[in-house]
Amino acid sequence: MLTAMITAHEPADTTVVIPVNVRDLLPRDIPACTWSGSATHLRQVERELVRAAAGEVDYLAVCTPADLPVAIGGIDYQVSEDAGTLWQLAVLPALQSCGLGTLLTRAAEQRIRSRGLRRAELAVEEDNPRARALYTRLGYAAYGRKPDAWDEEGPDGVIRRHETMCVLMGKDL
Repeated sequence: MLTAMITAHEPADTTVVIPVNVRDLLPRDIPACTWSGSATHLRQVERELVRAAAGEVDYLAVCTPADLPVAIGGIDYQVSEDAGTLWQLAVLPALQSCGLGTLLTRAAEQRIRSRGLRRAELAVEEDNPRARALYTRLGYAAYGRKPDAWDEEGPDGVIRRHETMCVLMGKDL
């Protein structure tokens, strides 16, 4: 388990420091992760936890002292035999830009190294410059592009196919 402190700066110059820890995401955490996506997304996360139990992926949670997830993300070891592939990284919107994405990414890299792998890879949507800037700051370099698509549930409950172009990024660990 990794532990760290995050600092959130409120508009009135008040600083709030919250201790957090990183652990495996568990099925019991799913109801507390509604901020990360729709019901369709959460069903996909549940399926990934089955793969985690089989050792194919790791799925991590950054949690508060109340053991509530405020950032989650996975590492897939089946995409490339030479790298762990980070995916589905998400941070509670109210706590974005507080260091949780950095903590989650570093914890994922530690998991990848513990499997004897020396490379981390990910794909980030071209229209997500904040995420791309984070990964660049953490040492990831773009090495290509590829289209991607997944089912996405709209606020009206209708499932639509989301198609996008992603930048492929990698980092030697």
